[in-house]
Amino acid sequence: MIGVIDVGGGSRGAYGAGVLDWCLDNGVKFDYAIGVSAGSANITSYAAGQRGRCHKFYTDYFMRWQYMSFRNMLKTGNYIGLDYIYSTLSNDDGEYPVDWDTLAANPMEMITVATNALTGEPKYFDKSAVSRNNYHPMKGSSCVPVANRPYVIDGVPYYDGGISDPVPIKKALADGCDKVLLILTRPRDFRRISKKDGYMAKLMRKYPAAAAGLVSRAETYNASLDYAEKLAAEGKVIILAPDSIGKMKTLTKDPAAIQRLYDCGYNDAAAAASELLKMNAERK
Repeated sequence: MIGVIDVGGGSRGAYGAGVLDWCLDNGVKFDYAIGVSAGSANITSYAAGQRGRCHKFYTDYFMRWQYMSFRNMLKTGNYIGLDYIYSTLSNDDGEYPVDWDTLAANPMEMITVATNALTGEPKYFDKSAVSRNNYHPMKGSSCVPVANRPYVIDGVPYYDGGISDPVPIKKALADGCDKVLLILTRPRDFRRISKKDGYMAKLMRKYPAAAAGLVSRAETYNASLDYAEKLAAEGKVIILAPDSIGKMKTLTKDPAAIQRLYDCGYNDAAAAASELLKMNAERK
């Protein structure tokens, strides 16, 4: 089984959107896809066959105050407008709805990673958890701590999946993947440090388990990347990552920088065409 992992990363997720648009343009398909945070949005549009959809979100809608702003926080208590992104814009009556019929008919297994705010453990929502005009798992997966209140699904509060399983390579292998395309949104040699995560954790007193996960996120991320590199050396993982992200952070609002990162993702996929097409042939 051939899989793809998109780790997301807010506006840096434009890189993954570029990679997946190249895959759509060149008929590269996967049996299994797992997305974290913004990566879950990229995977959703890819599964729906909507080439360029996420590009529109990153370069256009991303700049609206309803999408992400302090004004939004004052009005709703949330800096990122998860309901605006995944319902108002994405529902059937939205500006750019998800093509639900195509998504539902796609045989690819699709997993969305969120973090249970009460336990700190990852929650892996499968495709059965989404339906027409119901993309709640993507909201939970993209719920940035401190910037947002936890997103509640079926009575359970969730935070960003990157807290508990930022690079879900072991999950993909455990679910049966033999080979995986891993899409990173920071340079391949980047390793996290826990200083900033520790500061944010102090602001999450109501959810100590999730805060503890945030404190250990750097260790979890770094260990997962080291494991992915080992698998890449064995030919089981293809890693695509930008050489540089400049000064871009998770919530950077810079259309030109976002466009450059999208183009970088598309071009990096094109440069790895022989590997990706060979992987696609192995799937068949």
